[in-house]
Amino acid sequence: MPDYIERPRYFCSLGGALSTLEALPDTIPILHCASGCAGSIAWGQNGGSGLQVGGYCGGLTVPSSNVGERDIVFGGTDRLNEQIKNTIEIMDGGLYVVITGCVTEIIGDDVRACVSEYQSQGVNILSAATGGFKGNSYYGYDIVMSEIFRQYIKKGAEKKKGKVNILGVVPYMDSFWRGNLEGIKSLLALLGLETNTFFTAEDTLEDLHNAGSAELTVVVSDLYGVEAAEALKQEHGVPYITATLPVGPSASAELLRSVVKALSLDIDVEAVIEEQNRRYYKYLEPLIDCYNDLDLQKYAVIVADVNYAVSITRFLRDDLGWIPELVQFTDVLDEQRQTAITEKLADQNQGIIPKIVFETNASEAIRYLNEMYPKQGNDQYAKTLAPAFVIGSSLERDLTQKIGALHLSVSYPVANRAVLNRGYTGFNGGLTLTEDLLSAAVAGR
Repeated sequence: MPDYIERPRYFCSLGGALSTLEALPDTIPILHCASGCAGSIAWGQNGGSGLQVGGYCGGLTVPSSNVGERDIVFGGTDRLNEQIKNTIEIMDGGLYVVITGCVTEIIGDDVRACVSEYQSQGVNILSAATGGFKGNSYYGYDIVMSEIFRQYIKKGAEKKKGKVNILGVVPYMDSFWRGNLEGIKSLLALLGLETNTFFTAEDTLEDLHNAGSAELTVVVSDLYGVEAAEALKQEHGVPYITATLPVGPSASAELLRSVVKALSLDIDVEAVIEEQNRRYYKYLEPLIDCYNDLDLQKYAVIVADVNYAVSITRFLRDDLGWIPELVQFTDVLDEQRQTAITEKLADQNQGIIPKIVFETNASEAIRYLNEMYPKQGNDQYAKTLAPAFVIGSSLERDLTQKIGALHLSVSYPVANRAVLNRGYTGFNGGLTLTEDLLSAAVAGR
């Protein structure tokens, strides 16, 4: 395996922390890092998040200390103090969060001491150590949310029955984060639950401040948000469960059952699921003839992050009737997590077990496909990957051309779609994804 990452699919942890703060309501990020970091992150969002870049006090307008050579030699806390003071005076926010870059962490600036001076003056401000060398942007999400739960959330809040928190959808790194969170909120509303998603247009800073009053945290990921949920549990006694990102009817039903069990809800969840399935398949029914006559069943290649690689594969196999052949995970995962994820997808009861690989480099997918489908010259009976469909990021467009497949971008980076509130979670999200997949299949005929 090469010791480099080709065409990375994420920022550094500073970038993930910044993206997370930009999505939180009334929250102002303050970067303590070298000049250029904020600009690189902003253009990374622009090129990979479905044209979404920052927001108020985000993108290229984010406050930053922009430390230079003098600050690196003599320390940058004076420059940071100046930046915090100016930001509070100029920028209207309910919460200010200082996040750090590689350089300022290496030189050892005492950021917490600087921030504590403003806290003593009654300013809602905190800090998080998010130096880029700590990990990728998904880990930056966990770092900054963990610190918010430790430093900002109201202590000793009385638990509110029927209230749950949602973690695991990383803003901007998931280009469909708004729609996905709204879909999860609508899904859990079927159980009569009040859902705190933190990042949607309906969420407020007060909701974040009172997150400790929730009965349960639902982490809709096998990886992202687990560390933050653990911090919320330790600091505020909120238990958590993990689940697959609920794309389509099967995963949505599984999530509903898990939440009902975790909260011991007195509700007929099977009746709820039955009604949602009836509605879901009523929409699909008119497409059945075209689905069969136009040969819209595909062999699928999935190249994506943990959230989408698992959820899309299960949706295609369990709900849409496609055949997932190759699933490439692009996250850097340890052996234990690789084993757990492999076991989740290698469900013998489903009958179809795709080839599962863990490889960060996008160009390696073609190698695995060539191993699975060796070229047989002019042998017309050779095993072929056709008709094929590649679901991944915009980086997979080269792969689709090489194997003559169709393509849909869902995983970061999404550079060939504009995304506003589109989402793929819940029963309705499954319909939306089916619509997008079949539209791409028909357009490519």
